[in-house]
Amino acid sequence: MKTQKTQVLIIGGGITGTGLARDLALRGVQSVLAEQADINAGASGSNHGLLHSGARYVANDPSAARECKQEGDILKRLGPHCIEKTGGLFVAVEGDDEAFVSEFPARCAACGIPTRRLDVKTAREMEPALTEKLIAAYHVEDATIDPFKLSLENIWQAQELGSTLLRGTRAVQFEQRGGRIEAVILREARTGNETRLEVDQVVNAAGAWSREVALMAGVSIEMVYSKGTLLVTLNRITKHVVNRLRPPSNADILVPGGTVSLLGTTSVKVKSPYGVYPTVEEVDLIVEEEAVMVPELETTRYIRAYSGVRPLVGGGKGAGDDRAVSRDFALLDHAAEGVENFFTITGGKFTTYRLMAERTADRVCARLGISLPCRTRTEPLPTSTACMWTQTGIAPREWIRHRDPADAILCECELVPQSAVDTVIASIRKRMDRPDIEAIGLRSRVGKGPCQGTFCSAKIAGHMVDRGEAHGDEGLTHVREFLRRRWRGQHPVLWGNQLIQAEFMESLHCGLFGQELYAPPTPEDPPAE
Repeated sequence: MKTQKTQVLIIGGGITGTGLARDLALRGVQSVLAEQADINAGASGSNHGLLHSGARYVANDPSAARECKQEGDILKRLGPHCIEKTGGLFVAVEGDDEAFVSEFPARCAACGIPTRRLDVKTAREMEPALTEKLIAAYHVEDATIDPFKLSLENIWQAQELGSTLLRGTRAVQFEQRGGRIEAVILREARTGNETRLEVDQVVNAAGAWSREVALMAGVSIEMVYSKGTLLVTLNRITKHVVNRLRPPSNADILVPGGTVSLLGTTSVKVKSPYGVYPTVEEVDLIVEEEAVMVPELETTRYIRAYSGVRPLVGGGKGAGDDRAVSRDFALLDHAAEGVENFFTITGGKFTTYRLMAERTADRVCARLGISLPCRTRTEPLPTSTACMWTQTGIAPREWIRHRDPADAILCECELVPQSAVDTVIASIRKRMDRPDIEAIGLRSRVGKGPCQGTFCSAKIAGHMVDRGEAHGDEGLTHVREFLRRRWRGQHPVLWGNQLIQAEFMESLHCGLFGQELYAPPTPEDPPAE
């Protein structure tokens, strides 16, 4: 077993882990980020892409509301290439609690969140898809964000500054002595090879897996696992984010993202973060509830559903909805439990990731004797060519303007050309990593259109074989694993055109290629996205 050293080991490659890696790198601190799957494999890749104005939390969690407002403003200023300033509407319909509606603007004002009241006629002119049963509407400063682009840009800059990303690598053992973690054993999933990493500090940023990581150090964290499910439409339904003007509940947000819309979410307690996937019952609930705001959702085409697990710190009681547990984040210093160089950062919102990373980096640097200030509050997030293809359904304009006719389109639904796939492969290879179709799909729009990978998976597998990036049966293996995960998001929405599409996929891949695509989730499976 080889031994390596680092100042800080970060466990977990979601937005908090990648944001922390960037924050530390900007302070000159070396880190290794170990992720058991890939970037945003957990809750960070299973959210609705909403950059909160904070208005959603003014009634039940004012602290989270203020943080969302402040951090949203920072992200809009420093990372505009990851954000679409859609604006948001909070709308009430006949039968909603009018007392709650009337208190909304005052609650927003108390949290420093601007609102603008709209008459019903104006609101429906702004968003013709809204129901005729509208009784009130307010405009807020919601926006949408590309979660994959944001995480990838963070880790990209961290790597450029000397940090290391270990994808498909799990922490399996802590070596402790004298109240400290001296080394962590890391195991690569693909090969089973292990590395002994000597560390000064360890940060547990594993999201819903934080409790498991903490237990390896003999530390117990009280955590609630809250499952959330969302749907993706074929087309973009609204220009603005649309929120139901009521206490946070199931199925009360519609978020436009590029050429599609995402709607949900649910909040249901589950026993474990493993084997989580969307159900037909959840899909029915979301469509029924959201159609009250936007009637056309009853008949629109849905191309997939997906689920993730929110890591909520606290002692939620009973079963069912866990919205009573705070969405605030928790930074836990485990020196109190006898492990002086071990922190856990968990909970919180995607919108507040930068603040979570800053607070964690402050504590880690204090332990390392480093007094350099945080720079992520003032320094713009740079963009890289390798991260540009995550944009939803929109090919970068420069590629369209200067397109080479020989640059074949490999994903027709999302206009992803061969050159984009080659760019993504090169970026993975640059970091001494091994590309596959799932990794390419995460870093681009491959497989996310109406056909859900039916054609592009085979085209990309063939392209990888031609390039020497896949050998023997590896191409078919890549296709099978990629489509198996896409299938898990398709089967809850199989009706109408999407059922026809799925039957065609089955005919092509099962009949022609002899692939068995469907496999039930296992306890070891990460969330559906």
